Amino acid sequence: MAHDDTINVEGASLKVIHTPGHTPGSVCFYTDGVLFSGDTLFQGSIGKFDGNGGSFEQIMISIMSRLMPLPEETIVRPGHMDQTTIAFERRNNPFVQQIVEAMRSR
Repeated sequence: MAHDDTINVEGASLKVIHTPGHTPGSVCFYTDGVLFSGDTLFQGSIGKFDGNGGSFEQIMISIMSRLMPLPEETIVRPGHMDQTTIAFERRNNPFVQQIVEAMRSR
């Protein structure tokens, strides 16, 4: 299973999005406007990155380059906590905002 692969589960086609950071092999799955973000992105937070080969820098690169470009109406179903949307996370997630502000100040 690699980035941009499509896997079929019970008749649903899921796009694989490689999102290293929580672990080097972390992946999310996207289908029909729904992102299953596992332990990468949570409502108002991000996954742990302090064990199992995790990296703060890598998880933020994954989130900003592979998840935030998804359509804003995308529903995010994390592995823990409540669901959210890409639009909500763009506006309210403090980790995402930290990167956006750093980019603006350049």
